[in-house]
Amino acid sequence: MAGHILAVDQGTTSTRAILFTAALDVVAVAQKEFPQHFPEPGWVEHDPEDLWATTIATVNEVLARADLKASDVAALGITNQRETTVVWDRQTGRAIHNAIVWQDRRTAERCAELKVQGAEELVSARTGLIVDSYFSGTKIAWILDQVPGARDRAERGELAFGTVDSFLLWRMTGGAVHATDATNASRSMIYDIAKGAYDPELMRLVGVPEAVLPEVRDSSCDFGTTLPHLFGGAIRVCGIAGDQQAAVVGQACFRPGMMKVTYGTGAFALLNIGETPVASRNRLLTTVAYQLNGRRTYALEGAIFVAGAAVQWLRDGLGIIKTASETQALAEAADPGQDVYLVPAFVGLGAPYWDSEARGMLTGITRGTGRAEIARAALESVGYQTHDLYTAMRADWPTDESAVLRVDGGMVASDWAMQFLADMLGAPVDRPVIAETTALGAAYLAGLEAGLCPPPDQFGRGWKLDRRFTPSELDGDRARKLDGWHRAVARARSGGG
Repeated sequence: MAGHILAVDQGTTSTRAILFTAALDVVAVAQKEFPQHFPEPGWVEHDPEDLWATTIATVNEVLARADLKASDVAALGITNQRETTVVWDRQTGRAIHNAIVWQDRRTAERCAELKVQGAEELVSARTGLIVDSYFSGTKIAWILDQVPGARDRAERGELAFGTVDSFLLWRMTGGAVHATDATNASRSMIYDIAKGAYDPELMRLVGVPEAVLPEVRDSSCDFGTTLPHLFGGAIRVCGIAGDQQAAVVGQACFRPGMMKVTYGTGAFALLNIGETPVASRNRLLTTVAYQLNGRRTYALEGAIFVAGAAVQWLRDGLGIIKTASETQALAEAADPGQDVYLVPAFVGLGAPYWDSEARGMLTGITRGTGRAEIARAALESVGYQTHDLYTAMRADWPTDESAVLRVDGGMVASDWAMQFLADMLGAPVDRPVIAETTALGAAYLAGLEAGLCPPPDQFGRGWKLDRRFTPSELDGDRARKLDGWHRAVARARSGGG
């Protein structure tokens, strides 16, 4: 019997394929970056063909690196950048417009109109979300309204919508399966998370015809089989989850009160709240954490739009570093007497502010400020933003277990950044042995359906700690730093005044 599990982690700036053993040990990894497109300020797009091409290339590359064939793979799991929206022709499989990325703000004005119409209370009550251009619903409507003839074609059933998972699944199965899982559906602003179904009233309100929508399934189930020619043989697709929910699974946050943050392009905190959705009092989202055997588990979520992207900006925008790994040494060398703050509101601020009009700001700079202080400010901004989310979540769900934060993603490799995070939270931060837990979660979901992986409680007992970062005794300094951060945020939200 085939004994390996393949995970496709389709992210915002790159696509990775990771091959695991049945015991979920990493065998091989392949990764390819792809271009970002910024046609107007605040707009972010991807060419869907880049997403597809890098997926096929990385899967074939990882199989070659491991010297394995498709027949050696029992199951494939997909995890994806959420909310990123693709609309394609059902006959050709070709997208009718570039993918509109989750960071994109082009529908902010439409969302403001919906708020004026009083829609936010209805949206929040049924979807657990707020009205914001972050989510896929208004992105779908924008494409259908801006591409000539698209809305009429959509009504006739000629077009299909999907987040990236659905698009890849459609292509992998040769158009045989148009489906998604409950975690991705819950990010559409038209999905009733309590009923587990698209909401007709919200669909009319947002402007999304039912004919374009994918079927919603469990996160671990049979999603069909890939076309044999893609990978040298057919592979069963057995798991799908949005990247942040896949990380919840990979971090084994299966008990209510457990919390994780994933640091990638953005950063996302999710707190397991069990099988009953709870409305946030602090501008957090209520979302589906995962759905197994038809039963949904929910989470409170806070989104930081810019985390690792701030380090990318240092490299690509300012040119003051060549690699992300340089930031730790620079941060350690920075002048501790300078209180420099970077508010990386390049595309607005996410939770708990939800301010699409805020813009980035660098404050506290002096003649002595150099690249070390700016690099430190970029790393610190992630810790500060996480503090704001953590505080809001603890207020909504005040349990002891949530005091420990599990972290994953590329940025957690920096011991300096993780220690700063623990200091700002005043709480322990746990880094697992496998930092890339998003792919691990996708692999587990696929392996669970394929019968290779144990049930969640048993999987959770196998979670392995790499290092715990405990907060330093810095209460006075912590308060001063946080006060400076919140003053900088206030300026960024008021246009610098």
